Amino acid sequence: MQVRFPSTSGPVLAGLIDEPEGDVRGWGVFSHGFTLGKASVAASRICKQLAREGIGMLRFDNLGLGESEGDWGDGSFSHKVADTAQAVRFMNDRGHDVRLLVGHSFGGAAVIGAAHEVDSVRAVVSIGAPFEPGHVEHNYDALVDRILAEGEAPFLIGGKALTLRRHFIEDVRAADMEDEIRTLRRALLVMHAPTDNTVGIANASEIFRAARHPRSFVSLEGADHLLTGRDQAVRAARIISAWADPYLSEQRDQA
Repeated sequence: MQVRFPSTSGPVLAGLIDEPEGDVRGWGVFSHGFTLGKASVAASRICKQLAREGIGMLRFDNLGLGESEGDWGDGSFSHKVADTAQAVRFMNDRGHDVRLLVGHSFGGAAVIGAAHEVDSVRAVVSIGAPFEPGHVEHNYDALVDRILAEGEAPFLIGGKALTLRRHFIEDVRAADMEDEIRTLRRALLVMHAPTDNTVGIANASEIFRAARHPRSFVSLEGADHLLTGRDQAVRAARIISAWADPYLSEQRDQA
């Protein structure tokens, strides 16, 4: 089901709800990677598999990406966190109380931040996430000096022509994920591939070390960062489904 809802900065965001099959076990929201979008392999395959297992998922395009309105260059990590929380509120207002947040790569850091803003969330999953959101700077490190001096610069990534602005760099550098993780007070599942060449496995160690119980770690053996290999995303979704069950059960008990 295609949906639209306002971002925290005004432009309307485009989303897709993967409706749960069979008995409804619960609802969640997925946050995609840096500039990937809701149709990315990880977002699409994980959400579809979770829906097959009875967990309905909303995945959406962040500001200026995919079918969403606005200019990506006007956004920031803080915007991504706020709009993820906004997506949860949108689902909650529809009567689909969100208990689960799942984030891939840059989105993995965003869901940790967003969980602080919405009371309904009981469980958070980070997949291939950086410990410091500023890790994304490697994507545009050659442009940093120019952007800091001039305020913005054109930025080409994954075939997308975007504008990167000074406030994005300053915002992502200021993010304090260690404190966000330490004070999460939700169950956290950290998933990471040991052979991830984009966001190294050391990031998972740092996230896990900063977290408090209940915390879990799963090694995604053989997976690449984007989970493009055969069944990699589906396997991750099946693990998430089993791990999240105790945190979704409260929702079923109330149904």
